[in-house]
Amino acid sequence: MPLNYDKLVNWKFTGFEHRYSANDTILYALGIGLGYDPLDLQQLSFVYEKNLRTLPTMATILGYPWGWLHQADAGITRVKLVHAEQGIYLHRPIPPQGELISDTRVTHIVDKGTEKGALIYSERQVSDKRSGELVFTATATTFCRADGGFNGPVGPVKLVEPVPARAPDAICDLPTLPQAALIYRLCGDRNPLHIEPEVGRRAGFQGPILHGLCTYGVAGHAIIKTFCDYDETQLVSLEARFSAPVYPGEIIRTEMWRDGCKVRFCARVVKRNSVVLNNGVAQLRN
Repeated sequence: MPLNYDKLVNWKFTGFEHRYSANDTILYALGIGLGYDPLDLQQLSFVYEKNLRTLPTMATILGYPWGWLHQADAGITRVKLVHAEQGIYLHRPIPPQGELISDTRVTHIVDKGTEKGALIYSERQVSDKRSGELVFTATATTFCRADGGFNGPVGPVKLVEPVPARAPDAICDLPTLPQAALIYRLCGDRNPLHIEPEVGRRAGFQGPILHGLCTYGVAGHAIIKTFCDYDETQLVSLEARFSAPVYPGEIIRTEMWRDGCKVRFCARVVKRNSVVLNNGVAQLRN
């Protein structure tokens, strides 16, 4: 069945409620590697319930109705989906626990052609259930590799910001645990690709791979550590494109170029010199 453009572009998933606790916030931080140095008091504030703080990149999993894109039953080939890009915009700091309500919609779809697939751009607005105040907006691009050629619009395609050609202004190496995917999957993404060795091999990898959003969180950690002295409220937005997988246990190097309140970045696996996040841009408050 070809992709049903009209059905999908008009599909809205509204009123999704998500209650989360301090334990969920701690689990997320542990999943992306916070606390690798248990004597680092700045990291400890994200993994200890005493004066707990929330990492901004936790927005990627809060208020997210897992599987919503398939519920539209619009002809998408599930096994050929790739998470291509992710963005978050923080309207206010995320509380360490609370009740949220989210509205998700498809903003537009691009038909790249029969052999090139389709791009689905979506937006999720997440508000505090009690006050109604908007907490953050998350955007995503999904690459549907098998679903092009439905006579849909051929643009516009989102433009990306290239990283500068010069040497980075700052570099931050952060480790991932060998069991990182086992921890991070408890945040909601239970895809067996991240835990079953045989599933990973059948997908063409050496074994299970790390969740792309976990890698995204590691890069966010690097920026907050490097330019914000762990003041998470200084991060306003973060966007990046996924370019290659990470295997749990690998070191992720985030290379950063600062221009005032804007930080361009990419992330690579040091050992394989493989760029895993590209065209990254973060906006800082000060």
